[in-house]
Amino acid sequence: MLALVGAVLREAGLTRAEVRSLGTLDARAAEPGVTGAAAVLGVPVRGFTAGELAAVPVPHPSALPLAATGTASVAEAAALLAAGGGTREGGEAGAGGEAGAGTGAGVPPGSGSRAVLVVPKRKSRRVTCALAASVPVRPNEDAPGVRLLPRTHGYIAGEPGSPPTIPTPHTTAAMDMHTHTDAHDLRHHGDAEVRDEKLIDLAVNVRTNTPPDWLRERIADSLTGLAAYPDARAARAAVAERHDLPSNRVLLTAGAAEAFVLLARALPVRRPVVVHPQFTEPEAALRDVGHEVGRVLLREEDGFRLDPAAVPEDADLVVIGNPTNPTSVLHPAASIAALARPGRTLVVDEAFMDAVPGERESLAGRTDVPGLVVLRSLTKTWGLAGLRIGYVLAEPETVEALEGAQPLWPVSTPALVAAEACMSRVALAEAEHAAHRIGVERAHLLAGLAEFDEVRTVEGSEGPFVLLRIDGADAVRERLRSLGFAARRGDTFPGLDRNWLRIAVRDRVTTNRFLQALDQALLMGG
Repeated sequence: MLALVGAVLREAGLTRAEVRSLGTLDARAAEPGVTGAAAVLGVPVRGFTAGELAAVPVPHPSALPLAATGTASVAEAAALLAAGGGTREGGEAGAGGEAGAGTGAGVPPGSGSRAVLVVPKRKSRRVTCALAASVPVRPNEDAPGVRLLPRTHGYIAGEPGSPPTIPTPHTTAAMDMHTHTDAHDLRHHGDAEVRDEKLIDLAVNVRTNTPPDWLRERIADSLTGLAAYPDARAARAAVAERHDLPSNRVLLTAGAAEAFVLLARALPVRRPVVVHPQFTEPEAALRDVGHEVGRVLLREEDGFRLDPAAVPEDADLVVIGNPTNPTSVLHPAASIAALARPGRTLVVDEAFMDAVPGERESLAGRTDVPGLVVLRSLTKTWGLAGLRIGYVLAEPETVEALEGAQPLWPVSTPALVAAEACMSRVALAEAEHAAHRIGVERAHLLAGLAEFDEVRTVEGSEGPFVLLRIDGADAVRERLRSLGFAARRGDTFPGLDRNWLRIAVRDRVTTNRFLQALDQALLMGG
């Protein structure tokens, strides 16, 4: 019991001395494990009836305790009540366990108005422990009440070491238009997880066993022509034909990442907004040239799905991924098209769209959406990350502006040959087959993950990766590394924290080995 309490406190950056009370179901308040832990900690035990606990909304509901006690989490509900955030008044904080365990930490009584928040929760085989804390509300903020804030790494909704703040809630997304200096490492990418180590790679979303032999041969044959300057005309025409567009609506780039830099440098942007969680390079590129970047943060409660109304009307550049990295959510094309406005550039990152069977919900090839810019990458499906090749589909004026910001001959001859080859009918048929195969393997991965009570996945995944939530996922990721598997950390994506991991879809044998390793990693943390 005390070990579990200590683990939760450490995750919140707190000590035993800050514990004010233990809270649990009243029928368990006299159990030796609870009373013994309270005696060691020197705090009282607060028991709550099942009815009191059931009346408290909890941030992470679970079906098993709901069926047994009528509340979706005894631990979280008891923690909130003990912290003064439920039906009782109070100034201390506490936590409850579904088998009678709990701890809490809070500010001293008499500190003024309070709001209540929930921070880490951990589960062992018999006990669940949650932590709640009451924090002062500044005079110019809302009246105190129960606030279920995102769980973070050692601090709450702010910079490390800064006092907690209480953000204004939003129904479908949180909108933040400030310049960001937060802890999200926008330059961290999945390749950093596997660099210089011999690990099974579940961190990078490049399709395995690529490039295929026929594409490798085409690229190798192009090496005999390296003495000549690159000529992009054939590749540009092939991309245009593939999307049924004129060539002046196509721009070839050194990967989709270059396109984000070009957009940031070439377009006269005043108020850019990036829809997160998503690939972080667009925001990083905009920041690099001095833009203040607004964020629309999609929420887990809404399945990380887009509500067009969450994007501010005066945004003149909006960036969104589809399907989105890392959530694997495929937004309806109509919802994204609804973001278009006169005077606004709408950038849709479709780097993973060719991994979706039929490329449904794609906006590539559309000419009826004003200000639309679609980005495509050939690095993921075809294994060309080291060659750097992608393209932009946009209005001719936008293409011309972006091309003017490129250096001379930005795409190499081998990359141009690869682009042309990947537009062929045979290549497109192979990509479609791979997309269907990814769907089958993704379903197998999701079915395996569903066997773990500790794991929650984003519903409706459509990309070649899945996003999953585990309490203390950062520690789980390190244990997976020790077992030979690299997973992509989630806390570098705005809108996510240390409890998220992204896992690439692989073949069934690799997935089964990963699921076994995950089982071990979770047991190691128990």
